[in-house]
Amino acid sequence: MHIPSLKDVVSDQEWQLRCDLAACYRLVALYGWSDLVFTHISAKLPESVTGAGAHHFLINPYGLMFDEITASSLVKVDEQCNKVIDSPFPVNPAGFVIHSAVHEARLDAGCVLHTHTRAGVAVSAQAGGVLAISQQSSFVLGSLAYHGYEGVAFRDDEKPRLQADLGSANFLVLRNHGLLVVGKTIADAFLSMYTFENTCRIQIDAQAGGALTQVNPRIIQGVAEAMRVQTGGMGGAFVWPSLIRKLDRLDESYKT
Repeated sequence: MHIPSLKDVVSDQEWQLRCDLAACYRLVALYGWSDLVFTHISAKLPESVTGAGAHHFLINPYGLMFDEITASSLVKVDEQCNKVIDSPFPVNPAGFVIHSAVHEARLDAGCVLHTHTRAGVAVSAQAGGVLAISQQSSFVLGSLAYHGYEGVAFRDDEKPRLQADLGSANFLVLRNHGLLVVGKTIADAFLSMYTFENTCRIQIDAQAGGALTQVNPRIIQGVAEAMRVQTGGMGGAFVWPSLIRKLDRLDESYKT
């Protein structure tokens, strides 16, 4: 499948964002978090690219597997899901409802990453939600919210309830549905989802064993500082270069 390159069509800043988002899709596929073509990662273009007051987003071309996505195939849309640059690919309305709701409510949301993984959906179906039983869970519980299931999210009237439930949290359990993270950058969102996904996998594995030991609540209260120390204050940017090197060793075609 030939997709014309947009490298010389868009600004250097937009091209870099496209490359990072395409890399994120490839990494999600590599780590086994994709659900065929049915989940989404969106990135908001900064006003320095779009112009003051404009709200444009990059999202996956609906129908492509995540390991097929390239920088040029990403679809640029406005807040009403109208294509800003012509594309032969559609955008999933349900995916855009969820993502546009988060971007609309959270000006700090540079990237929104949503998954339907086996472990994530399993924990989302549990009445107790995320349990404080691992170091990974402590990072999630420091900024966690829940949103009740209302069916496939293609109705705009769900947006206000999702926005109210999310509030200022960066981790969201979509009950009976999956996981969602908000990041200031694509790198931040990826690291958050890596932590969220492992939290759920550990929980499901631990529940298959004996009695569980809880993390002291005081530890969770200090988790933001612990994460800052762990990443040298860089957040996702601390691990992103190593992830890009890993991806480049396997396949650099996401940059096309």
